[in-house]
Amino acid sequence: MSLISSERLYTGRIVNLDRDTVRFPDGSTGQLEMLRHPGAAAVVPFLDDPRGPDPRVVLLRQFRHAADGFIWEVPAGRLDAGESPERCAHRELEEETGLRAATLEPLTMIYTTPGFTDERIHLFLAHGLTEGRERREADEFMELHRLPWSAVLDLVRTGEVRDGKTLSSLLFVDCFIRPR
Repeated sequence: MSLISSERLYTGRIVNLDRDTVRFPDGSTGQLEMLRHPGAAAVVPFLDDPRGPDPRVVLLRQFRHAADGFIWEVPAGRLDAGESPERCAHRELEEETGLRAATLEPLTMIYTTPGFTDERIHLFLAHGLTEGRERREADEFMELHRLPWSAVLDLVRTGEVRDGKTLSSLLFVDCFIRPR
């Protein structure tokens, strides 16, 4: 698929809306509405050795208008202009939890909803945490929870964790980082 033209329909604080004219793989053309997003980083913060028997993790219960209430999430946020995903992960971890990470391990990158947005979220694992300074934005309402890994997996298993980036990062850690 190749972009033929793009028309900006809306410019917002977080996303922009474009109408793109594209050439599809079969040679036909069409129009698609695309939400443009600068990208984001998300972090699974471990208070203990992530490869230990039942390490503690910091999760957030954050109010999300689109979800009509509080949902379980890992700390995350959007990239500032010119900011690397790793730098964003460090910044968001400290702003939302008041914790700094000595070590950030990249996990993977996900597209949130590639049918209509180009948003990418870079997922990280953090450990070697020390106290920093919490600095939440005015529209961020969240509670910090320090939970053992077994309790986190129970939240996933019972369907209480519904956020895509959180599910992806937790399951990635469980499948590829945690000992079997």
